[in-house]
Amino acid sequence: MTKKGLVYTNDSCVGCNKCISVCSCVGAMVAKKDDKGKNVITVDPEKCVACGACLDVCEHNARTFEDDTERFFADLARGEKISILIAPAFLANYPKEYESVLGGLKKLGVNRMISASFGADITTWAYLNYVKKYDFTGGISQPCPAVVSYIERYVPELLPKLFPVQSPMMCSAIYAKQVMNISDKLAFISPCIAKKEEINSKRGKGLIQYNVTFDHLMRYVREHQISGPSCKDEISYGLGSIYPTPGGLKENVYWFLGEDVFIRQCEGEKHMYQYLQKNKKQIAKGETPYLFIDALNCSAGCLYGTATESEKNATDDVMMEMMRIRKASKNKEFRHTWSKKLSPKQRLRLLNKQFSHLNLADYVCEYEDKSEKCKFNIPSPAQLDEIFNEMDKRTKESREINCSCCGYDTCELMATAIHNGFNYKENCIYYMKGQVEIERTHAWELAEEVKEDKEKISEQKELILQTIEQIDAQFEHVYEAVDQMVTGNEESARECSNIASGIDEVAAFCRSLNDTLNSINDFIQELNVNNEEVVSDIASQTNLLSLNASIEAARAGEAGRGFAVVASEINVLASDSGETANRSTETQQHILRAIDDIKNDTANLNNIITSINEQTNDLVDVTQEMKEYNSRILASATNVKESLTKLSNS
Repeated sequence: MTKKGLVYTNDSCVGCNKCISVCSCVGAMVAKKDDKGKNVITVDPEKCVACGACLDVCEHNARTFEDDTERFFADLARGEKISILIAPAFLANYPKEYESVLGGLKKLGVNRMISASFGADITTWAYLNYVKKYDFTGGISQPCPAVVSYIERYVPELLPKLFPVQSPMMCSAIYAKQVMNISDKLAFISPCIAKKEEINSKRGKGLIQYNVTFDHLMRYVREHQISGPSCKDEISYGLGSIYPTPGGLKENVYWFLGEDVFIRQCEGEKHMYQYLQKNKKQIAKGETPYLFIDALNCSAGCLYGTATESEKNATDDVMMEMMRIRKASKNKEFRHTWSKKLSPKQRLRLLNKQFSHLNLADYVCEYEDKSEKCKFNIPSPAQLDEIFNEMDKRTKESREINCSCCGYDTCELMATAIHNGFNYKENCIYYMKGQVEIERTHAWELAEEVKEDKEKISEQKELILQTIEQIDAQFEHVYEAVDQMVTGNEESARECSNIASGIDEVAAFCRSLNDTLNSINDFIQELNVNNEEVVSDIASQTNLLSLNASIEAARAGEAGRGFAVVASEINVLASDSGETANRSTETQQHILRAIDDIKNDTANLNNIITSINEQTNDLVDVTQEMKEYNSRILASATNVKESLTKLSNS
């Protein structure tokens, strides 16, 4: 971040670029984006000459300046010994408050009070003697610190033409220290922001410690109600009092040399510096017709300096007061330096006599070349072309729009500023209009896409709803099938349990039948003595039937028919055995009981087997239903998968 200088940007900047448009110092105004992306114009203190143009043009009070007013009053309160030098414009700005303010400062501890108008008289004396001694012509006056700063930074080739004579402020300070032997710290009551740089420069010699500006001083005086008994500056002065007016130095020289001498008058922030830039070659070579240029930064001179209250600029009151002061300065008695009745030569002789005790060398100064930090690069045609292309200025017409909205008079100057890092392409309204158009087109395209996406989303939403419904329906089928399957499984389990129970009964019946047949066999054997042939047949048939019964019992599906045959054969056996049974009643009775048992068991077996067959058939049906349920489950699952896949691909 750029360090704060004499003039700096506060938080009120809106990035309007007006300050750039009035600034004559290339690179002093730096446009950049803050952390929120807003355009902000900062001040580079290395390049700024404190001309005050940006303060005048800013409608947002985004620019302010620094002086020593607060420190001045703080040091007074601590008991520091301070004397003051008063700029000539102070009386013109505050004719009614002048003496009471000085009285208030006196009451606060200010020691001595000297008007810099007296120092201006010394400056005039020094100018005239320097011109005579060194035949110095075609030079530039230096009372204005902003002009001096500009030459030091931007036209150092003119430094040899800058009058090496101290300003009225410095002449007053030198006189106060060397002649009046004032050891106090010195404060300058000043109409100028740039005076602080002069105070801190090498030519300032450390003689002055405070730049107390009119604006800040009077605000402080009113806020703290500072006032005191009437008090005046202690040294009389002459026409040096009009130095604050445009052409004031010129008028002083005319007073002593006559008006046949040509002195070029030039003032105004931008006009002054444009003149120096356009004529620097001629000035440097001495190809100018004038004795020197009376150069001032402010168009109204120091009367409305950069640090004066803006309210004063709204009227001509200050100028009218200065006219009164001028008149009073010229109405001195006869045989006086400032008498209108004397000729220029007589006045000059008296002036030299008045300051004969001074040494010209004490009031001569040297300047510094500060241009190194103010240099900037002029882009080559190729570099300009690249910058313009980045700004979407691809045609000759677009590169010569010169709307000045960026603060620069031409597009080329803007490109040069971008090349040097003083500005950026987004601060060009033409570029931003193009970007806005691109964004507008993009936004329109996005709107169309959003519209299409909205429609697609709507379709997808409908598809999703349909798919959800389908999934719900499919799962209803699944739930139903699973429920039926569970039910079927439960029924199958019960059927299987019944079948198992029936088979157990068949097995038990077979064991009972075998036992019965064994008993029959035993009984038949007993009957063998009576009817050996019949008994033999019975035994044979009985054994065969027993074997068949065993085989059929093992075939559950055919058991019904098998055991029916057994029953039939046993009936035959019973019929054939009737005659034999007559021979032995007891044995017959056993046979009959055995036959009855067989009949009963056979009937039971038939019932069991029939039930087994029915239950088996039911089990087959249930199994088939389970297969169908399984197929439905599989189909439902497949439908769900297809729906989800379709949804995923949408």
